[in-house]
Amino acid sequence: MGETAGIGKSERYDAVVVGAGAAGLNAALVLGRARRRVAVVDAGEPRNAPAAHMHGYLSRDGLPPAALLAVGREEVARYGVDLIDARVEHIEHIRPEGPDGPSESDGPGFAVHLAGGPVLHARRVVVATGLRDGLPELPGLVERWGRDVLHCPYCHAWEVRDRPLGVLGTGPGAVDQALLLRQWSADVVLLAHTLRPTDAERERLAARGVRVVEGRIVRLVSEDGRLRGVELADGLVVPREAVFVFPQPVPRDALLFGLDCARDDNGWVTTDRTGRTSLPGVWAVGNVADPRAQVVTAAGAGAAAAFALDHDLVAEEVDRAVRRYRASGAALPA
Repeated sequence: MGETAGIGKSERYDAVVVGAGAAGLNAALVLGRARRRVAVVDAGEPRNAPAAHMHGYLSRDGLPPAALLAVGREEVARYGVDLIDARVEHIEHIRPEGPDGPSESDGPGFAVHLAGGPVLHARRVVVATGLRDGLPELPGLVERWGRDVLHCPYCHAWEVRDRPLGVLGTGPGAVDQALLLRQWSADVVLLAHTLRPTDAERERLAARGVRVVEGRIVRLVSEDGRLRGVELADGLVVPREAVFVFPQPVPRDALLFGLDCARDDNGWVTTDRTGRTSLPGVWAVGNVADPRAQVVTAAGAGAAAAFALDHDLVAEEVDRAVRRYRASGAALPA
């Protein structure tokens, strides 16, 4: 489905989409149907690769994430979208040259540099590179990530409902996560680890029926390919069949850094409701801009970006057509 052979500096697209997750593919789908020349470049590192199934996506609930992406790639290919399996090293912003020097009259342009040398030229760019989950450094955790070490109750709690669940106290969101999980199981414990819940938080947890287990976590214990419990520093193993953790979301936004897009106080790229960044011609959608976006949300964001991007291109094309019309000396229609 992907290729890099034959790509040279002459390749020019209306839009290059970086990232073939739900956001990027849905943006490409809408743009392809709008008869735009589009390329999608993807390095093959989806965030949800460890997960066996995805949920909360109407008509696709329970589908393996890889299956969704495979179907999506087939769909965009029907509309002539080029799918390129490669890594984007950096994106260069190019201002068009007019007879009197740089000009913005024909809109922004970009050179998308791929690893190994090929360059794609694009009128607009959509960055949909996602994020990675920064996980606590606890032995045994990474091996079970996406299986019975989970993070999103709305994505995964149904599958472990009514089982003994734990929440790892590795961050400030752990208390709220434990309170939320109580609706899926009557047996939820907050493993405090380094977290020190306040008296008010302890009262809320007790009222909700969530136990707090003190003690620093040493490791997660697994046997026969399944999580068995959480071992504490005093040797106690708290039996659990699944645990939830609040990972630190780390956006894969180096390309946006290189383009000097504006950021908020937390370091995340700022966008408008369509995903448009502070740099004209660049959109950022999905988890690279919104750490809370689920698959269905990211897909919708990709569509919104594509609508706005196409309108942006149409406005540019109309302006260009008007200039040419005037230059031709044609009379205005009666």
